[in-house]
Amino acid sequence: MVRPVPWRRVASWSCNLCGKCCREYRVVLKPEEWLKLVDIYGPEVAEVGHGKFYLRRRPDGSCIFLKKVGGKWLCGLQDMKPKACKLWPFKVLSWPKYGRAAEAYVNYMGCPLYVYVDPFCPGLKWGSPTPAFVSTVLKETIEIALGIRTEQEHTTSKLPESLRLYLRARRVRGLGPAGPRI
Repeated sequence: MVRPVPWRRVASWSCNLCGKCCREYRVVLKPEEWLKLVDIYGPEVAEVGHGKFYLRRRPDGSCIFLKKVGGKWLCGLQDMKPKACKLWPFKVLSWPKYGRAAEAYVNYMGCPLYVYVDPFCPGLKWGSPTPAFVSTVLKETIEIALGIRTEQEHTTSKLPESLRLYLRARRVRGLGPAGPRI
């Protein structure tokens, strides 16, 4: 695994729907996220290991909610994404766990934080942070990490509204994730 990089090395970021994060990483669930998902989709969508709850993975290692649509990879959860999914590829910490503290440091409303990015994500553009990146993506990431907001606007893919509504309707009708259940 490659060491996370301070946010000050990133010019911009946007999700390009490659699905790498959903195929390569296990998603840790908070207990309340686990309860909600199990209540809606059933116990087979989650697993327990090392004292934590995780989204279940297919035999190929991908998340069971990952769907390929028109050559792009989409999350079947969308409006119910776990916090870990909403934050990726960013890590917002209260201490400089991965070093280079000065480059990772951000003072958010008097709260000292250290923000890193996983360089594995192909949606990253390297360089000096653009003002737009700082005022939208970085700000939203921090607010999601701190629990100030839950809705994503800049830290998710730009799905067409029709597809977003389709995925939401499947969930509301109790059809489970968009695609076959395991």
